Amino acid sequence: MFDDFLVRATLASVGVALAAAPLGCFVIWRRMAYFGDATAHAAVLGVALSLTLSAPLFISVLGVCFLMAMTVSSLNGKGFAMDTLLGVMSHSSLAIGLVAVSFLSGVRIDLMSYLFGDILAVGKTDLLVIWVGSAVVVGLVIWRWSGLLLSTLNKDMALASGFDPKREELILTIALAIVVAVAIKVVGVLLITAMLLVPAATARPFSKTPEIMALVAAALGVTASLSGLSASYVMDTPTGPTIVCVSALLFVITNIAIKLFPRISWRKRPTDCCDTQSEQLGS
Repeated sequence: MFDDFLVRATLASVGVALAAAPLGCFVIWRRMAYFGDATAHAAVLGVALSLTLSAPLFISVLGVCFLMAMTVSSLNGKGFAMDTLLGVMSHSSLAIGLVAVSFLSGVRIDLMSYLFGDILAVGKTDLLVIWVGSAVVVGLVIWRWSGLLLSTLNKDMALASGFDPKREELILTIALAIVVAVAIKVVGVLLITAMLLVPAATARPFSKTPEIMALVAAALGVTASLSGLSASYVMDTPTGPTIVCVSALLFVITNIAIKLFPRISWRKRPTDCCDTQSEQLGS
């Protein structure tokens, strides 16, 4: 079964979607979209390092992404505005990575596959890495759900409940770095953030609680991945961008539906404590 490249591509896209979409809920709730961009763009440096040292791509990208995330976190609040810092780090790391790759001689590089993904070239080893990485991310999110959610809502409330907000932020950073490392083969460096944000943003109006939002986001991410893969095969278009286009189309359709039929949106009528928390997170 795994000898069929379409089967491998399907499983790879589903694996990434299951990890990226729920994690994207926290990215939205914490307003970390640009932070995700900076981490994803740093992946190009990881690619250059992998090719230079003949090291595994996943390990190199994971290490560089984690280092970038920790650097941004440590510099935050030390005389730098967060949006300015992220802008500088994001675009600088992407540019440095592209320049570093250009210096590699004797190495055949398909740069487009790293920037926009090459899901149809996913091998059995890549598939194993993607699913192990996705399982780790999903496991982290489930294990630390209460701590992550409380530290997102209110840091003082998290401390009072026995959760360290700094530790939860570190766990979220590790999960984000893993998602970037496993998704680079599927959608590429430039589109990873879309896999995180768009399904979560689409799920938000239909979710009564944070837990439901994470589940709906995962379902929408899988739907967009499978539909995008099928559309790419039929129309002979780049697979990664097509998946993102389908995800964006779902976002547009759902928002039009909400405008036409406001009653389908839970955000208009919170009724209990969990709904209020979800409303606070989603606003």
